[in-house]
Amino acid sequence: MFQGATALSLDVKGRLAIPARHRDALVSASDGQLVLTAHPHRCLLLYPAPAWEPIRSKVLAASSLSAQSAAIKRLLVGRACDETLDSAGRLLVAPELRQFAQLDRQVWLVGLGSHFEIWSDAGWLRQEEAFLGMGDQPLPPGLEDLAL
Repeated sequence: MFQGATALSLDVKGRLAIPARHRDALVSASDGQLVLTAHPHRCLLLYPAPAWEPIRSKVLAASSLSAQSAAIKRLLVGRACDETLDSAGRLLVAPELRQFAQLDRQVWLVGLGSHFEIWSDAGWLRQEEAFLGMGDQPLPPGLEDLAL
Protein backbone atom coordinates (compact mmCIF):
# COMPACT_ATOMS: atom_id res chain seq x y z
CA MET A 1 0.00 0.00 0.00
CA PHE A 2 2.54 2.65 1.10
CA GLN A 3 5.89 2.99 -0.66
CA GLY A 4 8.51 5.56 -1.48
CA ALA A 5 10.67 7.97 0.50
CA THR A 6 9.72 11.65 0.68
CA ALA A 7 11.64 14.50 2.29
CA LEU A 8 9.29 16.66 4.37
CA SER A 9 9.55 19.50 6.85
CA LEU A 10 8.26 19.62 10.41
CA ASP A 11 6.69 22.97 11.22
CA VAL A 12 7.54 24.90 14.40
CA LYS A 13 4.71 23.14 16.27
CA GLY A 14 6.03 19.68 15.34
CA ARG A 15 3.43 18.97 12.67
CA LEU A 16 4.18 16.95 9.57
CA ALA A 17 2.11 17.51 6.43
CA ILE A 18 1.34 14.08 4.98
CA PRO A 19 1.57 14.21 1.16
CA ALA A 20 -1.78 14.03 -0.61
CA ARG A 21 -0.77 10.83 -2.43
CA HIS A 22 -0.57 9.04 0.94
CA ARG A 23 -3.15 10.99 2.94
CA ASP A 24 -6.30 9.54 1.35
CA ALA A 25 -5.02 5.95 1.51
CA LEU A 26 -3.88 6.42 5.10
CA VAL A 27 -7.23 7.82 6.21
CA SER A 28 -9.25 5.18 4.36
CA ALA A 29 -7.09 2.35 5.78
CA SER A 30 -7.53 3.67 9.29
CA ASP A 31 -10.90 5.43 9.41
CA GLY A 32 -8.76 8.37 10.50
CA GLN A 33 -7.23 6.59 13.51
CA LEU A 34 -3.42 6.39 13.45
CA VAL A 35 -0.75 5.15 15.85
CA LEU A 36 2.68 6.75 16.09
CA THR A 37 5.39 5.02 18.11
CA ALA A 38 9.13 4.59 18.53
CA HIS A 39 11.26 1.99 16.73
CA PRO A 40 14.49 0.52 18.16
CA HIS A 41 16.45 1.96 15.21
CA ARG A 42 15.63 5.50 16.45
CA CYS A 43 12.99 6.28 13.87
CA LEU A 44 9.23 6.48 14.35
CA LEU A 45 6.55 4.13 13.06
CA LEU A 46 3.23 5.42 11.74
CA TYR A 47 0.50 2.80 11.40
CA PRO A 48 -3.16 2.91 10.50
CA ALA A 49 -4.74 1.74 13.79
CA PRO A 50 -6.18 -1.50 12.28
CA ALA A 51 -2.71 -2.54 11.03
CA TRP A 52 -1.14 -1.70 14.42
CA GLU A 53 -3.58 -3.75 16.54
CA PRO A 54 -2.21 -7.25 15.70
CA ILE A 55 1.35 -6.04 16.33
CA ARG A 56 0.34 -4.47 19.64
CA SER A 57 -1.46 -7.66 20.68
CA LYS A 58 1.55 -9.82 19.85
CA VAL A 59 3.93 -7.54 21.74
CA LEU A 60 1.67 -7.41 24.80
CA ALA A 61 1.30 -11.21 24.83
CA ALA A 62 5.04 -11.61 25.45
CA SER A 63 6.25 -12.32 28.97
CA SER A 64 7.00 -9.29 31.13
CA LEU A 65 9.49 -11.41 33.06
CA SER A 66 11.90 -11.40 30.14
CA ALA A 67 13.99 -8.23 30.24
CA GLN A 68 14.13 -8.08 26.44
CA SER A 69 10.35 -8.56 26.02
CA ALA A 70 9.63 -5.97 28.69
CA ALA A 71 11.95 -3.48 27.00
CA ILE A 72 10.23 -4.02 23.64
CA LYS A 73 6.82 -3.52 25.29
CA ARG A 74 7.99 -0.28 26.89
CA LEU A 75 9.39 1.04 23.63
CA LEU A 76 6.68 0.03 21.17
CA VAL A 77 3.53 0.17 23.30
CA GLY A 78 4.70 2.47 26.07
CA ARG A 79 5.63 5.22 23.62
CA ALA A 80 2.64 4.69 21.29
CA CYS A 81 0.38 7.69 20.71
CA ASP A 82 -3.08 7.60 19.15
CA GLU A 83 -3.21 10.34 16.52
CA THR A 84 -5.45 11.77 13.83
CA LEU A 85 -4.64 14.08 10.95
CA ASP A 86 -5.86 17.64 11.34
CA SER A 87 -8.10 19.31 8.74
CA ALA A 88 -5.00 20.30 6.73
CA GLY A 89 -3.70 16.70 6.62
CA ARG A 90 -0.97 17.29 9.20
CA LEU A 91 0.22 14.84 11.83
CA LEU A 92 1.30 16.23 15.21
CA VAL A 93 4.47 14.49 16.39
CA ALA A 94 4.71 14.61 20.18
CA PRO A 95 7.84 16.32 21.56
CA GLU A 96 9.03 13.15 23.33
CA LEU A 97 8.83 11.18 20.06
CA ARG A 98 10.59 13.96 18.15
CA GLN A 99 13.34 13.88 20.76
CA PHE A 100 13.61 10.07 20.69
CA ALA A 101 14.02 10.00 16.88
CA GLN A 102 16.17 13.16 16.91
CA LEU A 103 13.82 14.83 14.45
CA ASP A 104 14.71 18.33 13.39
CA ARG A 105 13.26 20.47 10.62
CA GLN A 106 13.77 18.03 7.70
CA VAL A 107 12.50 14.47 8.05
CA TRP A 108 11.89 11.51 5.76
CA LEU A 109 8.56 9.72 5.40
CA VAL A 110 9.32 6.20 4.15
CA GLY A 111 6.47 3.93 3.01
CA LEU A 112 6.95 0.26 3.88
CA GLY A 113 3.76 -1.39 2.71
CA SER A 114 1.45 -1.42 5.73
CA HIS A 115 3.02 1.53 7.53
CA PHE A 116 5.53 4.38 7.39
CA GLU A 117 8.84 5.06 9.07
CA ILE A 118 9.69 8.65 9.94
CA TRP A 119 13.43 9.37 10.01
CA SER A 120 15.55 12.36 10.84
CA ASP A 121 17.50 13.56 7.82
CA ALA A 122 20.78 12.39 9.37
CA GLY A 123 19.28 9.04 10.42
CA TRP A 124 17.94 8.34 6.93
CA LEU A 125 21.28 9.18 5.32
CA ARG A 126 23.03 6.81 7.77
CA GLN A 127 20.60 4.03 6.80
CA GLU A 128 21.29 4.54 3.11
CA GLU A 129 25.06 4.59 3.65
CA ALA A 130 24.91 1.45 5.79
CA PHE A 131 22.98 -0.37 3.08
CA LEU A 132 25.37 0.72 0.35
CA GLY A 133 28.29 -0.38 2.54
CA MET A 134 26.98 -3.97 2.59
CA GLY A 135 28.37 -4.54 -0.88
CA ASP A 136 28.05 -8.14 -2.03
CA GLN A 137 27.07 -9.65 1.31
CA PRO A 138 24.49 -12.44 1.06
CA LEU A 139 20.88 -11.40 1.37
CA PRO A 140 19.14 -12.07 4.70
CA PRO A 141 17.00 -15.17 5.27
CA GLY A 142 13.78 -15.04 3.31
CA LEU A 143 15.27 -12.90 0.54
CA GLU A 144 17.98 -15.27 -0.72
CA ASP A 145 16.19 -15.92 -4.02
CA LEU A 146 15.15 -12.31 -4.67
CA ALA A 147 15.58 -11.36 -8.32
CA LEU A 148 15.18 -7.81 -9.59
